[in-house]
Amino acid sequence: MGIKMRDWANKKVLILGFSLSGKAAARYLSEKCQQVFITEAREQKPEDEKDIKELVNMGVKTEFGGHSAEFTSGVDVAVVSPSFPLDNELYIKLKNEGVDIISEPDVAYLDSETPFITITGTNGKTTTTALVSHILSTQYKAPECGNIGKPPCDLINDNPDYFVCEMSSYQAEHSKYLQSKIACWTNFTPDHITWHKTLENYFNAKAKIFEVNNIEFSILNGADSELLKFAQSGRCRGKIFLFDKETDNSSYIKNDSIYFKREGKEEKIIDLKDCSLVGHHNYQNIMCGVIIAKLTGITNENLKSAIMSFKAPEHRLEKVREYNGITFYNDSKATNPEASIVAIDSFNNQNVVLIAGGRDKLTSLDEFCNSVNNHIKTVVLIGEATERFEENLKKNGFSNIIKEGSMESAIDKSIELKPDVVLLSPACASFDMFTGYEQRGKVFKDYVLSKR
Repeated sequence: MGIKMRDWANKKVLILGFSLSGKAAARYLSEKCQQVFITEAREQKPEDEKDIKELVNMGVKTEFGGHSAEFTSGVDVAVVSPSFPLDNELYIKLKNEGVDIISEPDVAYLDSETPFITITGTNGKTTTTALVSHILSTQYKAPECGNIGKPPCDLINDNPDYFVCEMSSYQAEHSKYLQSKIACWTNFTPDHITWHKTLENYFNAKAKIFEVNNIEFSILNGADSELLKFAQSGRCRGKIFLFDKETDNSSYIKNDSIYFKREGKEEKIIDLKDCSLVGHHNYQNIMCGVIIAKLTGITNENLKSAIMSFKAPEHRLEKVREYNGITFYNDSKATNPEASIVAIDSFNNQNVVLIAGGRDKLTSLDEFCNSVNNHIKTVVLIGEATERFEENLKKNGFSNIIKEGSMESAIDKSIELKPDVVLLSPACASFDMFTGYEQRGKVFKDYVLSKR
């Protein structure tokens, strides 16, 4: 549980970045102290005006286009927006001055008695967070927050029973005080190396969540070799539960059903055929949710009902429609090859057209190409990564490749092929053609739904 960190009233607080979490921290802290500042390097945009007006009315000072001495001098506490870079000059200056640099979830933890259920991972964390919130909400007030839903600071005054918080590696890196009651790590694959600089740094950022002494339960993917090794390393604290591994204190699949086992007692929870989510990656998300539900006292009846009624968040292997015998799936959130592999491997013995490409993350494509060879009939490539993806696919023996210049032409070409499935799972970031994976997914869905 949180211990009150300080008398906020006597502190100067600087928020680094005009982000959702930064604005949430500013709103909350404006009630606690007289000196709250937000500094943002980018120029002000017209859409910022409403938030600026709200914050100024609360007594918060804001600046854009740089970091002035008025804002950055004499700072007691700095609250860092998630992707604010560690090598930024202001960040280094504050660190060298001994300023207490924390994350927005730190603020919520330290100023609330509400326990955190923290969920992280390279892939699957958003679906798992939404599922856990959906399950726990059958008996508790347990909103999803963090990278999904509202920042936890916006929920403190609602007095929830649990914060079900999706935690990115950026937030974990900046977090200093947060101690979760339950923490879950869905999987670990290479990602965000540009920001973290090394794969080891990326791993250690997430590992921080599990290394605090007061964590009660740590839940890790037993089918992930890196996480299994971490669970056995002694670095991971609290009572350890594994999912997707049949052992004591775990959840696993047996006889086409999901089971939960604790201290030698096994319970059947749900048949796979009754789950609303499909694909082994989604079964892993469910197994994780099962463990959290059992640890928080959710009844088996409510647990099963919630799993059956849950709907996956948008852009995550989302079924869009059936049209002329073709089923369309939007998996725009697959912004790295590992995430796409999970989606690709969900299809067996079907004629599948994969739409892939975008801004390349320059990680290895070998496993991606293997999955394409095993499950995909045709690949339609778009975006900046087209040439490298084509080169790697051909090198790995896959030559049924089509190149298109837009999402719309990629969809039209896919329909011409008359497959069973058209799957958008790009394996790349979206910023070459779109503002984010959400817009990419929306363009795909809107065009597919426009077909008559």
